[in-house]
Amino acid sequence: MKRAAEQLVIVPTPGYGHYKSALEFSKRLIRVDDRFSVTILHLLSSFDPYPDLLKKSFLVSDKRLRFIDLPPVDPPPFHLRQQSIEHYLVLFYESFIPHVKDAITHLISNPDSSPPLAGLVLDFFCLPMVDVAKDLGIPSYAFLPAGAAFLGLMLYLPTRHTQIGTEFEDSDPDVELPGFPNPVPVRNLPGAVSNKHGGYAAFMKLAQRFREVKGIIVNTFAELEPYAIQSFADDGQIPPVYTVGPVLDLGGQAHPSSDRVDHGKIIEWLDAQPESSVVFLCFGSWGSFGEAQLREMALGLERSGQRFLWALRLRGPDGKLDGPPDRSTLAEILPEGFLDRMGERGKICGWAPQMEVLAHTSIGGFVSHCGWNSILESLWNGVPTATWPIYAEQQLNALRLVKELGLAVELGLAVELRLDYRQQKGDLVTAGEIEGAVRGVMEADSMVRKKVKEMGEISKRALMDGGSSSDSLGRLIDDIIINHPH
Repeated sequence: MKRAAEQLVIVPTPGYGHYKSALEFSKRLIRVDDRFSVTILHLLSSFDPYPDLLKKSFLVSDKRLRFIDLPPVDPPPFHLRQQSIEHYLVLFYESFIPHVKDAITHLISNPDSSPPLAGLVLDFFCLPMVDVAKDLGIPSYAFLPAGAAFLGLMLYLPTRHTQIGTEFEDSDPDVELPGFPNPVPVRNLPGAVSNKHGGYAAFMKLAQRFREVKGIIVNTFAELEPYAIQSFADDGQIPPVYTVGPVLDLGGQAHPSSDRVDHGKIIEWLDAQPESSVVFLCFGSWGSFGEAQLREMALGLERSGQRFLWALRLRGPDGKLDGPPDRSTLAEILPEGFLDRMGERGKICGWAPQMEVLAHTSIGGFVSHCGWNSILESLWNGVPTATWPIYAEQQLNALRLVKELGLAVELGLAVELRLDYRQQKGDLVTAGEIEGAVRGVMEADSMVRKKVKEMGEISKRALMDGGSSSDSLGRLIDDIIINHPH
């Protein structure tokens, strides 16, 4: 194999969804263009151990993709995490900046052992590391594993801050965001923008960096968010936006914490179900609910009459998510007799191989937290979604799907009821709402199902030669080479 002529250094956030997207993007880049190699700087974190497991389980068959472990750093005080997870994460990743600079300096000073450095690609929470690229004279690029809707918010925040200079309030008027044709209610924005304990300041710090990079790589495709992509292109002050999505693990690699026995039992159970008969409930790597909400979910599922696969995870005393709960624990939490009444009509698991499950012929609907990876996976597989956003930018994603694209069934009785679900404020989604949403998302001939299947086919074409995302990746590659300070 010939030596690569260009090297990109990628710094992913060590959260499972972020890290996996960065890995898949890296694999696609070196597969598409053999001039490139990728070095991933691995930030060791006890906060989310799954990227460490993912890296260890990742079989690197191409020498043009390698990892460099950076020395660990002490995390910020725990009370800051309780006040604002965004503030906590930004402080934590900023602590790695000296190690990132040292690693890149070593790569530059040893040209015989690695190709010339063409750029530094930074995940969203790592954007303060733009200063490293500036100091070393290297072009930098932002990698956003979320969609164009969230990018619109990030581009808007600095402009608003110069005018108002403080956090959002729920009572504020609807916001006109770049990339949205209609004003957005404040309660559909990420909770961080209203957080007075560092969350807003952290988002502002990150948002200001988007205009300092050479380009913004977004995990979306032009046909999914055409209005947003065009509005960014029309704004001469925004760096080029490259839509390279959907960036997905199409091989469906199991989560590194998953048990192969449980995995086999899940697939075996799905194999025994009729086509498009099962609703799948899954809420991401951080998603969990209290006992009162779990009981409402169980009642809603029972009343819906639908078969279900429910990825249910409980938090332990230390606040961390445990593995699959045992039957005795479930019997104590869920309505009396629920497990016996459901029998083989439903299956409860801990971690589920989400991509593999969504691709299974027995799956007919998806109740989701609307994390961006989950949205792209459901569209790819043509499975309609009932939206139940919980944290981060998920309310914004849900709004985009339901109100603008018509690609999801809203989980609630009214438009404003559950698109802006706020778990930390004690919101409770009732059994009746869940029953209605499950029935709606499982409707066989719905317009939503038709639109989702059409968009799924479009997402596949976007990655083919001549497709929108394939062409956009080609433009990114050309611009990286042009911007490279040879």
